[in-house]
Amino acid sequence: MDKIIKKYYVPATEFYSQIIDSLQDYAIFTVDVELNVNSWNSGATKIFQYTTEEIIGKPFSIIFTEEDKTNGVPNLEIEIALKAGRSNDIRWHLCKDGSIFYADGLVFPLKNEEGVVIGYVKILRDITARKASEDAIKKYAQELKDLNTHKENVLAILSHDLRSPLAGIIQGAEYLKLNYDTIEPDVAKDLLEEFHKAAVNELNMLDYLVEWARIKYAADVFVPAKIDLLQYVKQVFESLKETAAINAINFHNDIEENSSVFADEKMLVSILQNIVSNAIKHSHKGGKVTVSAKKSEDMIIIEINDTGKGMSKDIKDSLFTPQVKSLSKSVEENKGAGIGLLLVKGFLEKNGGHIWVESKEGNGSSFYFTLPINKPLDKIDVFEKPQAIPSI
Repeated sequence: MDKIIKKYYVPATEFYSQIIDSLQDYAIFTVDVELNVNSWNSGATKIFQYTTEEIIGKPFSIIFTEEDKTNGVPNLEIEIALKAGRSNDIRWHLCKDGSIFYADGLVFPLKNEEGVVIGYVKILRDITARKASEDAIKKYAQELKDLNTHKENVLAILSHDLRSPLAGIIQGAEYLKLNYDTIEPDVAKDLLEEFHKAAVNELNMLDYLVEWARIKYAADVFVPAKIDLLQYVKQVFESLKETAAINAINFHNDIEENSSVFADEKMLVSILQNIVSNAIKHSHKGGKVTVSAKKSEDMIIIEINDTGKGMSKDIKDSLFTPQVKSLSKSVEENKGAGIGLLLVKGFLEKNGGHIWVESKEGNGSSFYFTLPINKPLDKIDVFEKPQAIPSI
């Protein structure tokens, strides 16, 4: 008789409760139809830091970030669970101390014997470390790909854009050396001016290459921080005021006080200096260069506008992806504008931003670029829990 009883034994509720409570790596809890927490296992306490006494009766939304609550994510999870029978989600969640972690979660409805929904079960696990590993692998693979492309571009520029002009300088200098006693003074002077111009262009090209290489090869000098945008715009305007004065170009700084960005300060200066320099070069005499900014969610959009000659659609479309063969001409005509914009694009991508341009021939140009206002969520060291959730 005992054997028969054991064969058909159905474990009691307490038995299942003990199993659930023993799953330390999983947060498992239930909420009622009003979406208030009404049960909480020890794994949930370990992950979220709330004791059972602290969390019972609290709203389900307490574990979501402010951004998710604003976007209605807690209720959306419940709606999907009701319609589809379950709701899977992978997102950042919030702990009692304000720190965040990345979680793989599942929500499904609880029903009584009559099929009426009496609550919901939420199960999730912390996958922050796994996400960090996956992100690191993806980042490494992309960096290898980018590095190879970057290496090929640098080698092509060195062999084409630097070697050819240098060969011309050497040949010209040799001609001047061999014919120094018989050559006319005016011809010698013209040759020396050409040599000087070519050498300056070579130096400009080398400067850009050094900065461009810094994007990929000098990661140790990349130090992003919260910095004052207004201060750096003033600094760039000050450094370029003499260049602008040659053609009576006016600067207008419309950046508001306390406008900050999260970026590497040296890269920010290079970005601003390159775009403002190009604006000066392509502005008419007596023109105007204006820098302004506006917030858009967690990013700031900076606009650098000029009242110059503008550009055609073909030039605009190829502006940030110039071919190597065109860079020599860019250096010769615009003192490095081609590589300068590659540099800008690379620095912005390194800082989590991007760039685009709006322009019409004869109506000037507006260069727009974005930078994060605060340290991006995906840049947080996931192996060390942050002390508080960042502003997003």
